[in-house]
Amino acid sequence: MPITRRRLIQTGTAVGGAAAFGFPTLRASAATGLAAPEGTTAASTFQKGAAGTGGYTRIVQGGGEPHVVRPDLRAPAGPQRTTARQALMSFAHLTDVHIVDAQSPSRVEYVDRLDDTYSAGDVTLQGLLSSSYRAHEMLTTHVADAMVQSVNRVGRGPVVGQKLSFAIQTGDNSDNCQYNEVRWNIDVLDGKKVTPDSGSRLAWEGVHDRVQWDPHYWHPEGKGLLQRSEDIYTSRFGFPKVPGLLDAARRAFTPQGLKLPWFSVFGNHDGLVQGNFPHTLPLGVLGTGPLKVQTLPPGLSQTDVLTSLKTLDLKGLLDATALGSSVRLVSPDGERRNLTRQQVVEEHFKTQGAPVGHGFTQDNRTKGTAYYTFDSGPVRCIVMDSVNPNGYADGSLDKTQFTWLQQVLASSTDKYVIVFSHHTSSTMTNPLVATGLDLDTRVLGPAVVDLLLAHQHVIAWVNGHTHRNQVTPHPSPDGTSGFWEINTASHVDFPQQSRLIELVDNRDGTISLFTTMLDHSGPTSNGGSLSTSLALAALARELAANDPQLRTGGLSGSPQDRNTELLLTNPLA
Repeated sequence: MPITRRRLIQTGTAVGGAAAFGFPTLRASAATGLAAPEGTTAASTFQKGAAGTGGYTRIVQGGGEPHVVRPDLRAPAGPQRTTARQALMSFAHLTDVHIVDAQSPSRVEYVDRLDDTYSAGDVTLQGLLSSSYRAHEMLTTHVADAMVQSVNRVGRGPVVGQKLSFAIQTGDNSDNCQYNEVRWNIDVLDGKKVTPDSGSRLAWEGVHDRVQWDPHYWHPEGKGLLQRSEDIYTSRFGFPKVPGLLDAARRAFTPQGLKLPWFSVFGNHDGLVQGNFPHTLPLGVLGTGPLKVQTLPPGLSQTDVLTSLKTLDLKGLLDATALGSSVRLVSPDGERRNLTRQQVVEEHFKTQGAPVGHGFTQDNRTKGTAYYTFDSGPVRCIVMDSVNPNGYADGSLDKTQFTWLQQVLASSTDKYVIVFSHHTSSTMTNPLVATGLDLDTRVLGPAVVDLLLAHQHVIAWVNGHTHRNQVTPHPSPDGTSGFWEINTASHVDFPQQSRLIELVDNRDGTISLFTTMLDHSGPTSNGGSLSTSLALAALARELAANDPQLRTGGLSGSPQDRNTELLLTNPLA
């Protein structure tokens, strides 16, 4: 069973091509008649530039990308629809923000190297551990603010020009379900002053500094006096020196805050320690305590690590690494405590943004659940909680929630329905329960797809988790209808994008879902500046584009997974 999202990314295959179903060939629209393309990828894009030393690339600006017309579900692309369109609802989709406390003792950066294919003698674990460390992970709050600024600046769908009704985060809003990470995410979206720092307020205490040198991490300040060689990121992959970055990254700043209502969805990193492990008291104590493991001790094998992961024994993994020079003393911090699902829900009621609770209800607060509905114009939005609290990154639904979903769908036949979750249909593969495996207890992706296909008013399922742009048609058994699954890239990995989604009535018996990728407001380069969140976000994008484990990851998806027009027969006509 997959444990991390990157394994899914590296081994999965796109299903979104029309050819897979024998349906009409896709074609690129000239994107004529767009009402407000400015600020979106319909007008211009960010791309990787030419490779320099060590393959390191800068970010360059490219031309706009047209919308690909997708009639995969056999709804005709009528020639008059471009002039007959009527806007129904528009919103912004943000996902996998992964606000990271990069100094936390709960992090397991030291196992990331076990997936480094560039290290001589290493035998890669094929993506199992490769999301454990990123060179730019101290800049996640700044990327989040830059994305908020982009949503605010655009403010409307580029095709029809209707104002955005809301924004929705589909999970992994925090990286390690820590109180401070959850608060930083909420406060960035609310526009409340954020200090993205933990432990000591006098110095950086994470793996990026030079206190305990390890060449497997990027050290932006350069090597110390006792080090003879540069770190691998600098010497092999051409990463730059950025003096002052660690102090700039933990400096307090006031984010802009979203200027529209926003809703929240629960993800596995919001509910499980490191996105994989169920809550236990020892893990909470380790996270708030004074010991941080930084390097692998001699003799720790990949088999040892795999055994701990497969048995969901994070404490065992931490105990095995807590030897000698692999540990450093850090300042303890109670704000690094792990939150339960009920506690995460509760934090969303401590907000200066709208709506209070950000979709979560009083019933969610009382019962500790995280699924709910809300309406926006003619659309009923159904938010599922696809996190399996028993462990592992992939998801599923409990039977109680599945029954609730059946009831909501049955009572929503007078509206278009869009379903939201963190996991995709193909990553809802986790049947784990507290006492073992029981396929009759958890509801997996295929059963959810079948249920949604049984209700013709379901037009889309919007989600995250894979960190990849992907649009997948789900045809009905008779091939005459179906729904679209829209999966959007993350904030934390390149291309660091969100997505604008517009629902329009073509007034010819069909509807269209327009999807348009949205880059954050950071410029192509920080220009040597570390003074603003936009400058830091620009640096984060550049560093993410050069992640050695993702340089050929293809997370941007194909053109048919980005700017699209997704046609459907109008179920309410």
